[in-house]
Parts: sequence; structure tokens; C-alpha cells
Amino acid sequence: MRLDKYLKISRIIKRRTIAKDILQLGFVKINDKIAKPSSIVKENDILELTLGERKLVIKVLSTDVSYKKDEAKTSYEIISKIN
Repeated sequence: MRLDKYLKISRIIKRRTIAKDILQLGFVKINDKIAKPSSIVKENDILELTLGERKLVIKVLSTDVSYKKDEAKTSYEIISKIN
């Protein structure tokens, strides 16, 4: 699954266009490599997101095509969260 779509579907970022903009600026890494919006996300990948002064490190658990609102948080595990 494309990274920009995954960030939107998992509800980490609200809109896909915002996810795309953040990715183009280089604020997201997959397994310690700067990611593009079209980068492919697989299970067990480690994502590092830098959102302003916050840093979020997550592990991808599932890349299903869609999630209900309650199930979205089960698609990833937060490893660390720095404010």
C-alpha cells in the first residue's frame, strides 16, 4: 500500500493531501530511509514521523485496504512518542 494512503486510512494523518505534503518535505522515514508518497508500506515496517516538534515512531501491524473508525488504531503500534 502507498504510504500516503496508509497514513490516511490508519488515521495517523487526517487527509491524504496533507500526508503527501509532509512526505514530500522529507518528514517521514521508513526503516531509516526518507520516504516518498508512493513508497510501499509493508507489515513490520518502522515509520518515523516528525510533525513539528513532535516525533512519532510506529510499527506497521496491518495494511488492510480499509478500517472502521474503531479498528484504525489496530493497524499500528506506537513505539515511541516524543512531544
